This record gives sequence, structure tokens and C-alpha cells, in this order.
Amino acid sequence: MSSTNAPFGLRPAFHPSGLDRAVALADGILSGYTSDILKGQPVKMDTSGQIQPAGAGESFLGAFAGVEWTDTTGRRRVSNYWPANTSYVTGSCIAYFYTDPNIVYEIQAAGTINQTAVGGEADLSNTTAGSTTTGLSQATLNTSIQGSGGSAQMRIINLAPYPDNAWGDSYTIVQATISEHQYTAVANGI
Repeated sequence: MSSTNAPFGLRPAFHPSGLDRAVALADGILSGYTSDILKGQPVKMDTSGQIQPAGAGESFLGAFAGVEWTDTTGRRRVSNYWPANTSYVTGSCIAYFYTDPNIVYEIQAAGTINQTAVGGEADLSNTTAGSTTTGLSQATLNTSIQGSGGSAQMRIINLAPYPDNAWGDSYTIVQATISEHQYTAVANGI
């Protein structure tokens, strides 16, 4: 598994309390927003109180989980991703995303990560990569690890427990938490 480059974005693995529920935000995406937002893509809150994709190095809230809206023809739509340039009936959009800073995510690295990285931090990479066919993000974790005193978007806490996934594999899948959460870190994205 981790010898194959097959990223899946940020996937909630668990929460220490057992509750890893997505938040529902009314009018959570700007009508006509010009970029795709894919399931598992890191998202941040903009200054208008709506979500948008977060880039590498930015504080962010969590992972996008899906959206529903009524399109301009009156049809209700439900999707695991936001299609770019989509308009909706005012007040009908509900965006879902994970925002709890204690959620542990699984993410595939853009290369090799060794066990010495546990406790270290790394930024995300390929944050806008993904497929509009599947609606899934292909965001990855950068392999440049910030050690003691360093700061980056995600903190590596463990290896994801899958067969054929081991420290040092070509595309290691790790468990990580958000270390630069937009609501708790010094916000550089709001």
C-alpha cells in the first residue's frame, strides 16, 4: 500500500473521545466560488465566515467532508466535493467539514517518512490536487520534517496500521493531528 503513490487527502481516523463528526456550516461556501473543494482537502475559514481551500503552510481548520445545495433550477444537490463556479439558491448551501483540533487524520506522505519523525511536524503538499470524477483530494504530507522548535501544519503521531505500510516505505501513510489549527494557532490565514 505505501509503496504505491495513491494519496487520499486528509481522512479522519479517530478522535480521543470517539466523536469525529463533521460540522455543518450554513452558506459555508460562496455561491459561484471559482475553485473545486474536494473531500479530504484541507480547508480554512475566510474573513467572510465561509470556507475555502487552505494552501501549504497556512493555518487551517480541518478537512472538507461534502456539501449540499439547491441549484438555480431548484434541484437539491448532494456531493462529496464542491464543483468550481457552481451557483446556488441563496440560503440553501450547507458545507460539511471536520474542525476539531483533536481529530487524528491519516494522510499519505509525498515520499518516505521514518519513525524518527514521530512528534515532528510537516507541512501539507499538493493541497489542490485531486479528482472531480471521484471528488476526492490527493493532498499529501511533505517529507521535510520540522524537528524540535520547528513549526508546520501537521504533527506526526504514529504510523497508520495497514498491511504493507511501514516506516521508510516509498509513500508512508501516517497518523497526524493539526498543529497549526486556525482557531488555536497564531492565525496566518484569517
